[in-house]
Amino acid sequence: MLQLLRALRAAGHEVELACPPGPPGTAPTLAIEARKLGAAPILELTQGRGVRWRRDAADARRLRALFAAKAFEVVHTWHTRDHVLALRAAHAQRRRGLPRIARSYKSGQPIRAWPWNRWLFGPGCDGLVCVSPETARANRRLRGDRPLLGAFGAVDLERFRPGGGDASVRRSLGLAPDQPVIGIVARAQRHRRFDLLLRAAAQLLREHPEARLLIVGRGTHIRETAHEPAARLGIADRVVFAGYRTDDYADVLRCIDVFTFLVPGSDGGCRALLEAAACGIPAVVTRRGALPELVVHGETGLAIEERPAALAEAWHVLLADAGLRARMGLAARRRAERLFSSQRLCRDLEGLYRAMLADLS
Repeated sequence: MLQLLRALRAAGHEVELACPPGPPGTAPTLAIEARKLGAAPILELTQGRGVRWRRDAADARRLRALFAAKAFEVVHTWHTRDHVLALRAAHAQRRRGLPRIARSYKSGQPIRAWPWNRWLFGPGCDGLVCVSPETARANRRLRGDRPLLGAFGAVDLERFRPGGGDASVRRSLGLAPDQPVIGIVARAQRHRRFDLLLRAAAQLLREHPEARLLIVGRGTHIRETAHEPAARLGIADRVVFAGYRTDDYADVLRCIDVFTFLVPGSDGGCRALLEAAACGIPAVVTRRGALPELVVHGETGLAIEERPAALAEAWHVLLADAGLRARMGLAARRRAERLFSSQRLCRDLEGLYRAMLADLS
């Protein structure tokens, strides 16, 4: 969202942000990161989840006043709550055609064709943005001839750039300078296939005992999903838990030789995978969601079946061939520059917005 906001402003558009402050104790929040970019929210919404008609009445009134004062052409929403808030706030004005409502849908799975979804993602929005071209095609059935876009996410290509892992960061993680590192960035949840990850690591480490598995992320179930299984498999001493990282996250990412992504989480666009590609790191992924579109098998990484032996073999192939890793990493960076930049996302969204506004010209 912030990458798009910054790129649209750079392209000459007037863009404002409205969002809640974030749950208590959570950092960084969208509002805090927006302020760092000089894009402080123009309106602070209340914190909440889901659609609650009475609870959200005050936010809808405040948004309605903002829409009237600023005369926005497009309101881009990112979740169901803000989507419905925007529709409520813009109801009277939309009789005159503006503002148009765009919706980003963040899951890589097809939208279920429930009656509510058929309305919300059909006539309930003027433009729909999906996380990839294939997911957009899968959702065409809900859109008819209404504007639809399948667009990969965007990352900061300057922050996430190729380069060896910082020596001090490696030391802080307990990694030796020449130690090969398999890495994953994922919230520790049961459905993210940590069982597959750790069983494959146990197989790989029998052949490559010098390697390390680096797990970046946190989660309320990390002990039972990762710490305890690693101990049972006898590999706890070769699994590095880096926790949730902020300021040094890009440096931690660059310590990884082979990136791994198994199951998309709440972000079907798989931002961590895009960041790894921008850093020039080859990836091993499954074929879930948008992953086969984000990694070109045999060019920027490898796509595998969800079996420990298949995952361990893919890691082995890349760890055993530094030249192959380098070629795939270079290809991943070049593809990131072409497809994962904020400027490309901006151009894609400008095209969608123009299509949404076309019948007003």
